[in-house]
Amino acid sequence: MLEQPIQNPVDISGLTGKTLVIIPTYNEAENIKPLIGAILRSYSQALEILVIDDNSPDGTASIIESIIENESRVHLIQRPGKLGLGTAYLAGFRYALEHGYERIIEMDADFSHDPAAITSLLKEAQNADLVIGSRYLNNTVNVINWPLSRLILSKTASIYTRWITGMPVSDPTSGFKCLSRKALQAIALDRVHSQGYSFQIEIDFRVWRQGLAIREVPIVFVDRTVGKSKMTRKNIVEAVWMVWWLKLLSIVGRL
Repeated sequence: MLEQPIQNPVDISGLTGKTLVIIPTYNEAENIKPLIGAILRSYSQALEILVIDDNSPDGTASIIESIIENESRVHLIQRPGKLGLGTAYLAGFRYALEHGYERIIEMDADFSHDPAAITSLLKEAQNADLVIGSRYLNNTVNVINWPLSRLILSKTASIYTRWITGMPVSDPTSGFKCLSRKALQAIALDRVHSQGYSFQIEIDFRVWRQGLAIREVPIVFVDRTVGKSKMTRKNIVEAVWMVWWLKLLSIVGRL
């Protein structure tokens, strides 16, 4: 059993339709139960959670299954192996469209994204089709516990992406965001194949090129304290060339 609900959860029932929080997992057994508990205790019944687990050997899926026995707002997709962040989110997007959710939130499983910040995303989502939780809004840097080398890499990637694509987004690699159903229906999900950093860039770019409203809200990103980062050198290399590929596709009208 999860802990009992807090006395005054944030009421989001005033928003039209349901919200789905998508959380991809791989070896997050130490984080997933407290994270799900924090989200469910903090938000009303109009918000549900979908965990997409890539056959974690540490038993993450078993923990989620035990939660589902007592929590109808939690759902699970189990995949046969480690298939990547991008495909996990695409599976979650399709699930959201098939099951009638109006807002879809991307969120990490390791508490680097504060569950309390979901409120800010949902507030701005009333007037935008994509709301990005930004670490770098208004020339600030809101990152805790990252080594300087990773911070420089992330900030440089944001500047590089904006320079190449022209996309007016301060933090295009952010993995904490809220998309509307309209946004997911407008972009070609079957054409999205990137992973990691570049997946986030590609989703933002496709929404922007559709002319849909994008807003950013400030967040504080806290690096994980439990478990291991999933960032790889391959993800970084992919992000470098992906922005050029997206730019080319948009120029020739093949996006």
